[in-house]
Amino acid sequence: MKRYILVLLCSTCTFQLFGWGVTGHRATGLIAEQHLSAKARKKIQELLGQESLAMASTWMDEIRSDSTYNYATDWHWVTIEAGQTYDQSRKNPNGDVIMTIERIVVELKTHKLDRMKEVEYLKMLVHLVGDIHQPLHVGCCDDQGGNKVKVKWFRGDSNLHRVWDSDMIDDTKLSFTELAVALGKPDKSTVSAWQKSSVRDWANESMSNRKQVYDIGDGNLSYKYSYKYLGLAKDRILQAGVRLAGLLNQVYGK
Repeated sequence: MKRYILVLLCSTCTFQLFGWGVTGHRATGLIAEQHLSAKARKKIQELLGQESLAMASTWMDEIRSDSTYNYATDWHWVTIEAGQTYDQSRKNPNGDVIMTIERIVVELKTHKLDRMKEVEYLKMLVHLVGDIHQPLHVGCCDDQGGNKVKVKWFRGDSNLHRVWDSDMIDDTKLSFTELAVALGKPDKSTVSAWQKSSVRDWANESMSNRKQVYDIGDGNLSYKYSYKYLGLAKDRILQAGVRLAGLLNQVYGK
């Protein structure tokens, strides 16, 4: 138990986990906008005004410098050890990405939140759905979601978490709008299947990607690693956007 508490303290005080970078999160928001129902789109515009889901997607990272929101620090990630399910895993007393998404969706569906809280929860949901699709936000062991796994990225110092958050995506030199277009549009049956899955299904998918993510050899990562796994990162961003739209249509489209 003491070791578990120490790990939690290290993760919250020393390491910061940013799910995707700005480009990945904003692409997720833009993709979600493309799959909203007319009713959901109208309600979200009423709440966010001129701010798009793409721009709102990074708000939860931007508020990290505001101590008012320290309570949400651990909401970006979850630890589930190999061979365990989420129900079997030891829970972070500060919360995690799974319980937070599930709770926010339930509270938004009540339509009883004051406007300020509803806007905050909406922005959090946009961000956290992106986070849970980044494989290293469903972590294991005690490497803080790959932050402690030091690697070289094209000879520069990095860590495995940063490679997945931003290094691979940023090296495409695509803007978030270009990335969203490059990811294409899944057919209706694929959209339906993705949106029928649950938050815990998304976490299990991220867990299933661990073998690929940790396939780092001697830690000198460059073209070969990106060639093998950039497609997986892109798939996860596309799934996140489509599934985010599904949640928002459930909340605001009825």
